[in-house]
Amino acid sequence: MKTILITGGAGYIGSHTAKAFSKAGYRVITIDNLIYGHKDFVKWGEFVKGDIGDISLLESVFLKYNIDVISHFAAFAYVGESVENPQKYYENNLSKAMILLNYAVKNNVRLFQFSSSCTVYGEPKQIPITELHEEKPISPYGKSKYFFEQILRDYSNSYNIRYSILRYFNAAGADPDGEIGEDHTPETHLIPLILDVAAEKRANIEIFGTDYNTPDGTCIRDYIHVTDIANAHILAAQKSLESENTIYNLGNGNGFSVIEVIDKIKKITGKNICTIKGKRRDGDPGKLIASSAKIISDLGWKPKYASLDRIIETAWEWHKKRYAPDYFLNIGKILPCEYSIE
Repeated sequence: MKTILITGGAGYIGSHTAKAFSKAGYRVITIDNLIYGHKDFVKWGEFVKGDIGDISLLESVFLKYNIDVISHFAAFAYVGESVENPQKYYENNLSKAMILLNYAVKNNVRLFQFSSSCTVYGEPKQIPITELHEEKPISPYGKSKYFFEQILRDYSNSYNIRYSILRYFNAAGADPDGEIGEDHTPETHLIPLILDVAAEKRANIEIFGTDYNTPDGTCIRDYIHVTDIANAHILAAQKSLESENTIYNLGNGNGFSVIEVIDKIKKITGKNICTIKGKRRDGDPGKLIASSAKIISDLGWKPKYASLDRIIETAWEWHKKRYAPDYFLNIGKILPCEYSIE
């Protein structure tokens, strides 16, 4: 039985990946400082509360466990916040990650798997985006991912450690078994924010820009189910352990606009979704769609929950469970809709 250390394993994608590795027969150890993670999301394996920058903690963990693989999710991930406070992002996403990586090398960890992001590409030059696309991140968050990818390459060239880099597009949905789901504070992802409107937890959803060069004027994004992301980690880890370093995009290869997502959620939930027009956000491209042809060809990976309907359905079931029993609460006066999807 191989042992995997999952950092940030009490978070959204980390917890789903912990479940997937546990089902695949790995012994799972989770480290999380619970700043953004949730202790009740750690349902598989053993839990160590702490920070990856804590040297004494890492000493004790590597002394206690013979770790074969590290899957690293413990990063701050708010693009806007990274612009306002780059120090926070470079300290956590780079400096602390370097401490973890050095301990991995020191303790002969065979594979370092890195949770990266499509933000490493910056403004897209062509759609769909392949792994050969120019890497030119425009935010400190994206740069922190990009810089650590370069560090991993250098370490792999010089030390006896392999890497597996997975660049996500828009992670969405929830565990189909309903055991875990998406629960961020603050929440910035589109689908759970719209579901909050359906659940009467917020008055409306603001659409940031309705004048993009897209069919309905709103941004188009590629949504991929979080369980499909988790399963891709297992395949990529197996490939890297057996033969070579890997870098893969993870997306569905299909794009949906903000209005299309709102319309789908309205139909699935049977709820009216009040929307208001907002201004474009700096750095928001009009269209981001992944090419996942490489991981499909190399590893035979295929999204199991590929349809937007299925992604939203699993997210909605989790949303209802998350707010039970006081789920449908009247939040008071609903603001008039400036832009309504009929």
